[in-house]
Amino acid sequence: MTVRAVFFDVGETLVDEERIWREVAGAAGLQPHVLFAALGMTIARGEDHWALWDHLGVERPVGVWERFDYDEIDLYPDAVPCLERLRSEGLFVGLAGNQSRTMEAWARATLPADVVTSSDGVGARKPDPAFFERLVELAGMAASEVAYVGDRVDNDVLPALAVGLVAVHCRRGPWGRLRPTPEGAVAIDSLEELPAVILPPRVEFRR
Repeated sequence: MTVRAVFFDVGETLVDEERIWREVAGAAGLQPHVLFAALGMTIARGEDHWALWDHLGVERPVGVWERFDYDEIDLYPDAVPCLERLRSEGLFVGLAGNQSRTMEAWARATLPADVVTSSDGVGARKPDPAFFERLVELAGMAASEVAYVGDRVDNDVLPALAVGLVAVHCRRGPWGRLRPTPEGAVAIDSLEELPAVILPPRVEFRR
């Protein structure tokens, strides 16, 4: 496995979304643990995450999630050090999730990366294969030289594998923990583990 480019999902891979989910619960008049329970049910059933509102019998607050912005305080502690390490090793680093142009602007101003895009930017949403094919084009490399790191098996790992990318399952957040890593993917529990997984081993020469 020779990886020359790495793209990262954003939510629950680089960013801890718990604060925003708590605010969404408040906007819906729910206690956070009630919303989290419904979210867990949708994940276990393999449903779209918006199905949680059907389970709760509550109308989804339209536009509420879209109104909240990420903040630097939401970044996982290992996010920036991992991006910086990979870039220092000469890898092409990109950020790309099912996000908006607003996220793109925030990420460009906050995170070290060679390219930042989103589902809005590439004109396709995960798990559409076109999303991942566009990332390969942006990297300008063979699909087998490009890794995609994400927490969701359905949206990130399986479609990346299908397109021929190196798929890395980041096992954190609700999606990352509740779905098993599929065969053919690499599993990590934190981004601290990623460099050792995708960087070639250092060769030490003795004099």
